Amino acid sequence: MQKPPIHKSFLHAFRGVLMMIKTERNFQIELLAFFANLFLILYFRLNSTDAALIIIASFAVLSAEIFNTAIEKICDIIQPNFDKRIGFIKDIAAGAVVLTAIAAVIVGVLVYWKYIFG
Repeated sequence: MQKPPIHKSFLHAFRGVLMMIKTERNFQIELLAFFANLFLILYFRLNSTDAALIIIASFAVLSAEIFNTAIEKICDIIQPNFDKRIGFIKDIAAGAVVLTAIAAVIVGVLVYWKYIFG
């Protein structure tokens, strides 16, 4: 099987992100938080290191949500009916998103603290 041209690979990847934006409520909320962080980066004039930490943490949450959604969709195809084993897998994937979000909040507090109270 021949690999598609690089521009088609990127097209497919961006289509996946657009599908997430259109269909996944949690991704939409996390994307809103990302844009709020972009605003705060500009408003507080974060230095490049602090801005990079915020952006990396934000993209980590968005990426975790994409992986979680992919796992859930695969599980739904494999077992469309309720199965507590599938539920366990979905809970684990969701747990990864929660842990990533907690880490992002901690990074946000550590970074923004000095700009707000320093």
